[in-house]
Amino acid sequence: MKNFIHKNIRRFSLDGVIYDDSFIPRLKEEYIRILEVQMKLQGFSPRLDIHPDFTIEYTGKAYNFEISIYGTYVGKKNAECLIGIDKNKPIFIQQNKSDGSSVDQESELNQK
Repeated sequence: MKNFIHKNIRRFSLDGVIYDDSFIPRLKEEYIRILEVQMKLQGFSPRLDIHPDFTIEYTGKAYNFEISIYGTYVGKKNAECLIGIDKNKPIFIQQNKSDGSSVDQESELNQK
């Protein structure tokens, strides 16, 4: 895998309105996940060393918000395999390596 030290960093953002303050923490996490999916579909991987920015402003009736996360271009194929990039090191998704197919494992469990 390439070195990501000097790769350009791109900002992905989303803004909107939240009407109930009890939804803010849950929606913040959901919007981060949405932005990460959008980012990966475009071939970018999240920068884990740059925390998401979340700003919120109460308007008297609702909360206007903007959220930004940052990513580095790694290519669509690599983006599928990475959790993100921490400084210059790619963090890969752990793959489950099984010795047999799930059907074989299931039949073994049923026999016991």
